[in-house]
Amino acid sequence: MILIVDDKPENILSIRKILELYQFEVDTALSGEEALKKILKHSYKLIILDVQMPSMDGFEVAEAISGYSKAKDIPIIFLSAVNKDKRFIVKGYDSGGIDYLTKPVDPDVLLMKVKTFSRLYEQSQELKQIQQSLQEEVEVRKLAQAALSEKVNELHTTLEVLPQIAFTLTVSGEIEYANRNWFKYADDITDLPETLPMDKTLQQYLQETIINGLPLETEVYLKDKQDNAFRCHLLRIIPVREGEEIVKWIGTFTDIAHQKQANEILEQKVKERTEELIEINKSLEASNHDLQQFASVASHDLKEPLRKIQLFGAILRDRFLKMDPNAMSYMERIVGSSERMARLINDLLSYSRLSVASIYEVTDLNIVVEEIISDLELTISETRAVVSVEKMPPIEVVPGQIRQVFQNIISNALKFSKKDTPPEISISAALVADNHADSPPVADGSYCRIIIQDNGIGFNEKYLSKIFTIFQRLHTADMYEGTGIGLAIAKKVIDKHQGIITARSTEGEGTAFVIVLPVSQSKK
Repeated sequence: MILIVDDKPENILSIRKILELYQFEVDTALSGEEALKKILKHSYKLIILDVQMPSMDGFEVAEAISGYSKAKDIPIIFLSAVNKDKRFIVKGYDSGGIDYLTKPVDPDVLLMKVKTFSRLYEQSQELKQIQQSLQEEVEVRKLAQAALSEKVNELHTTLEVLPQIAFTLTVSGEIEYANRNWFKYADDITDLPETLPMDKTLQQYLQETIINGLPLETEVYLKDKQDNAFRCHLLRIIPVREGEEIVKWIGTFTDIAHQKQANEILEQKVKERTEELIEINKSLEASNHDLQQFASVASHDLKEPLRKIQLFGAILRDRFLKMDPNAMSYMERIVGSSERMARLINDLLSYSRLSVASIYEVTDLNIVVEEIISDLELTISETRAVVSVEKMPPIEVVPGQIRQVFQNIISNALKFSKKDTPPEISISAALVADNHADSPPVADGSYCRIIIQDNGIGFNEKYLSKIFTIFQRLHTADMYEGTGIGLAIAKKVIDKHQGIITARSTEGEGTAFVIVLPVSQSKK
């Protein structure tokens, strides 16, 4: 906007028409005082100022404008119809004007000067803005440089207190800083420590890391300048990023000589211990084989005299002792004890045979349970028991061993039944996800959960761990027959099949045995 200041409206009108004809935006003032008030409120790029004005002439107005920080750089063109002497022109320039025109003014000359000075003013303002922006950028850069220097000093201080050799690399791979530990292995920051011969030199490792832009971790042997010994160090180099751009690299050499020596000693001890365990295992296998042979021979040798005791005891009892009640009672005890001894020997032999390597095969558990029920048909009939079996999926087991498990648990259910209450036994199965008694059923589960439920006498669950221990009984032999080995055999069989067995029970309300077995045995 251009401000025209003249106390005569007709002068203002003529100049205004010329300027507006060429699309200049114009503002006017009829006195110096009015002009100063407008200058304080608005921004102008040129002032056309008449010299001869009452109260306050153009020179005084120009001097006042020069005192305003906001307007002191606005170019002023003086117009005068009377003061045409050289001294007035000089005074106009001294007052802050950039040109002095006398009236009458040539419109073309005035228009040319207005265009020139307004353009110069605009360029001057643009230059000021550029200068201001540059100044602000310089300040920002100074602050950034100061912050960067502070970070670098902090990083150097941190690296200096590290026990490792620590250093930093520029983006191009030049070493720019190294802490005091560096000079235990190198004479200068530009020299890399000496290493034992490797597939690649230390310089090649650094160059490849910089080129690939990836962290590095490798073992190197550095030569200690004090004793000339090569010590094993772990070299780590990682990038420092600002956004996605790598701005520098930080590296460390960590002395791992003692750790490596300790690892080597540990590896040697592990190797020696492994060899010892292999020998012990071989010895145990031999002892186990001998023990199995002994158990087989011992059981055979023990069975023979027991059979004779049972046979001749029964003959004596039936033929010669019927008339003597006391002798008959003693002989009954002898025969009963020999029968229990025979059962115990058979159970011990079955338990010892479980240590032998077994052959797994896919087995239909439904057929196994049917055969057991058939074998126990007489007992089931005598006790008026009811056995219900749901369909079970085929799984990979040792058929003979899994038969023992079902046989022992079903026999116990028939044996430990409540008086005057027919036994009720139910067998159900479902595929589950995990080797856990409470695992949820899934259609394609890797495990099979089998539940054998009865309505017998039950037991207190605080004795749960005791019932699966060999020779452990919750009742005396007088109350219920048995050797206390049946459930121990079942536990060992299930363990060999990499499964679990547990029980849930309440005294007087029956027992539920829960068995979880893998559908397929893992090959070891």
